[in-house]
Amino acid sequence: MTDKHPAGHSALIVAYIIFGLNIPIMKSVLSDGHLSSIDIAFLRFAGSMVFFWISSCFLPKEKVTRRDNILLFLAAMTGIFFNQLMFSFGLARTSPVDAAIINTIGPIMTMILAAFFLKEPVTWMKSAGVFIGVVGALLLIFSNNLHGRENASLEGNCLILGSTLSFVIYLTAFKPLIMRYRPVTLMKWMFLYATVCCLPFCWHSVVAIKYAEVPLHIWLEILYVVLLATFLCYFLVPVGQKYLRPTIVSMYNYVQPVVSSLVSVAVGMDTFGWRKSLATLLIFLGVWVVTQSKSRAQLTSNKKEK
Repeated sequence: MTDKHPAGHSALIVAYIIFGLNIPIMKSVLSDGHLSSIDIAFLRFAGSMVFFWISSCFLPKEKVTRRDNILLFLAAMTGIFFNQLMFSFGLARTSPVDAAIINTIGPIMTMILAAFFLKEPVTWMKSAGVFIGVVGALLLIFSNNLHGRENASLEGNCLILGSTLSFVIYLTAFKPLIMRYRPVTLMKWMFLYATVCCLPFCWHSVVAIKYAEVPLHIWLEILYVVLLATFLCYFLVPVGQKYLRPTIVSMYNYVQPVVSSLVSVAVGMDTFGWRKSLATLLIFLGVWVVTQSKSRAQLTSNKKEK
């Protein structure tokens, strides 16, 4: 494993750009009113499950042990089920801007949990990188003076925070499991477990949807959420996890507010002044600083050499 592996960083930059676009798109679907939060969550689970199982038919088979199947179920609960359910319910109750702000807490949570689960050292450089990234993300978000911003609720913000924590637990606690299998093997089982667990809670709501009345543009947005922001991203994130430390993986959360800002400028909703330029620089500087920090293996190797 190397923190500078190009495949890991390439996979994550693509995934988190898509994640960044997903927040306003998913908010649009939820605001339309044809589908509820749990409907969206179930479509993400079931749709991605189908895509991953179909993809697995064209790839080499991997046998999963009984013990790892139990771990995969637990990973599905934290990385998918609770993460996406709380995100759907939270986003329906808060603004996309507040959701982006709360997501920037992820790297701090990851640094703490990685120290607990993986015994990763909390170095001064790593702490500085996280801090620089947080400052840049908050500067960027607070410089967005978008008109018509929705009021956020404490309930919605707490749900987004819970969603972030759930995914951070997945990134850190199940790192050894992620290293043992290919992304498709992991995700086809995890999304299957998430779908089965969600079905009892959403069945009546899903069958009650008036599908013929849902506008075409909403279906296209749902396709983006399921095919790109879920299936493709959950294929790419494990690639990054295989090559990079959890703290570095979580640092790519800061790409999301950058994407949101650029999209706002492109559609004429905002301008890109010196504050956003400085914020973007700080965000990527924070990612670079954390990348340069030493892992536990590197620190141990240096001690042996001495």
